[in-house]
Amino acid sequence: MMNKKHTLIDAVTSLRPTAKWECFGYEYSGLNWLDTEQTKPTESEVNAEITRLDAQWIADEYKRQREYSYPDYGTQLDYIYHNGIEKWKTDIVDPVKNKYPKPS
Repeated sequence: MMNKKHTLIDAVTSLRPTAKWECFGYEYSGLNWLDTEQTKPTESEVNAEITRLDAQWIADEYKRQREYSYPDYGTQLDYIYHNGIEKWKTDIVDPVKNKYPKPS
């Protein structure tokens, strides 16, 4: 499992997607807020958002593993054409879902 460390830029973009700002470096002190309609997020809000984004990345690992395990769409559609939906589910979908289960 790969741990992704999100950045200040990721967090600010997530918190205020339409805001106008610029960043000099990777520290909160380099965040220059240009938006007059939206408030600048606090450093605590930014750090909390980085933590949330990192946790979401880890929680979604199974999705990325599944994505890379499924055959391409053309192969899957061909399989459905020749074998039907139910066979596709049992032969292609279920093994991947069982190998990489969704966390509870």
